[in-house]
Amino acid sequence: MEELVISLYVLAALFFAVAFVYSSVGMGGGSSFTALMAIFGVSYVAIPTISLTLNLFVTSVGSYNFIRKKHARLELILPFFIASIPMSYLGGSLKLAKETFYWILLISLVLIAIRIYVWENASLKLNVSKTRKIMISLMAGSVLGFVAGTVGIGGGIFLVPLIIVLGLGSPKEAAACGAVFIWVNSLAGLIARLQYQRIDLIAFLPLIVAVLIGGYLGSFMGSSRLSPRTMEKCLGGIVVVAIVIFAERIFTFL
Repeated sequence: MEELVISLYVLAALFFAVAFVYSSVGMGGGSSFTALMAIFGVSYVAIPTISLTLNLFVTSVGSYNFIRKKHARLELILPFFIASIPMSYLGGSLKLAKETFYWILLISLVLIAIRIYVWENASLKLNVSKTRKIMISLMAGSVLGFVAGTVGIGGGIFLVPLIIVLGLGSPKEAAACGAVFIWVNSLAGLIARLQYQRIDLIAFLPLIVAVLIGGYLGSFMGSSRLSPRTMEKCLGGIVVVAIVIFAERIFTFL
């Protein structure tokens, strides 16, 4: 973490806020973790590995809280698992050029912002057959799994509303599915990366502690009290700020 241009503890405070907001709607925070590390000087080679690791910690406690509240259903998540796990492993095995990594990250953040502020009505239901729902689930799982392994973004921001739109589950069930989905794919991507890149957990222990606490508190509130849409708006604000700062960095230094 010697590349950081700010204090590790300041970054940990930011990560606490990110983990709280993201975990409240069943997400890991990988998109903002990745963007913040890129903005504040962490090597792009190390970013996906660190982000996937933090995703694991956040969604571990998040999955626990949503499962404890009986919102998780295996039959809901299974089609996404089948397609996403091998693709996440494949993405984690790739060694991207710096420019390619940054552009994929920026495009992903822009798509996330569009999802939050343009596609607001997740209550819309598509009238499609069971077979088509399974096919859409498999395709979505493949794409989101690949992105998770490649740049460390879990994909829950797209998965959660997709589940609602397809009529597969309630908002709470979708959030539970998102948390478990991100956990599994973060693990698959991380396993692939650890074959050629080791990480020193002690070096960023403050970040781990921050996301564990933030993830637990956020998922506890999200699984029982907070409105998913309200927390998504907070999440969107974080993403937009990251896009502006990160885009400026890209066009300045690339």
